[in-house]
Amino acid sequence: MRKIELEIVALSHSITQTHSYAVVLGEVNGLRRLPIVIGGFEAQAIAVALEKMQPSRPLTHDLMKNFMSAFNVDLTEIIISDLQEGIFYSKLVCVGENDTVEIDSRTSDALALAVRFGCPIYTYENILDSAGILMEDTSGKKKKQVNTPEREDNGNSDLKELSVEDLNALLSEVLEQEDYIRAIAIRDEINRRKTQ
Repeated sequence: MRKIELEIVALSHSITQTHSYAVVLGEVNGLRRLPIVIGGFEAQAIAVALEKMQPSRPLTHDLMKNFMSAFNVDLTEIIISDLQEGIFYSKLVCVGENDTVEIDSRTSDALALAVRFGCPIYTYENILDSAGILMEDTSGKKKKQVNTPEREDNGNSDLKELSVEDLNALLSEVLEQEDYIRAIAIRDEINRRKTQ
C-alpha cells in the first residue's frame, strides 16, 4: 500500500467537554484532513513539543526520546496503520545499529514522539477514505493551535434528524469554523449511513 504523508495542522479542544481534544493531521500537498480524538494528557504532550517548550523535568515522551537516543535508536517514521471501530492504530518505525523494528503504539503517543524526533507521519489511502475530511478551502493557511468552543448541548443528537445533503452542508460550515470535534461527529454520522 502506498503511504501518504501527513502533518499536524491543528490541535483543538472543546470548552464544554473538558477532556475532549482533537489533533488534526493534514495531507502534505493535499486537501484532506484526518481528525483524531485524543485525551488531555496526550494533547498537552503534543502541544509542549509543537511549541518547543522545555519543562524543568522530562515528560514521559521526552524520557522515551532520551532513552532511545542513549541506545542509538532513531525513530524514522510513524505510520497510522489501521482503523477499527473508530480507534486508530499506529506503528513506530525504529532503526538501531543493525535492525529496523516496527513497534505498536497508541496514535497519540506516536504523534507526540514524531514531533520530538522531527520524523514524518504516514497513513494509508483506505484510512483517509474512511475517516478523512476533504477541505474545500485552498488558502493554504495552517494553524498550529486552535481553540474552538462547541454548542452547550454538543449538538450531536440532532444529526440523526438531518439528511445526508444537510450533513454535508453542516460539515462544510463547521470546518470553516475549525470546529474539528463537531466535524468528527458529523463525519461519523455520514459514514454510518453509507454502511447501512
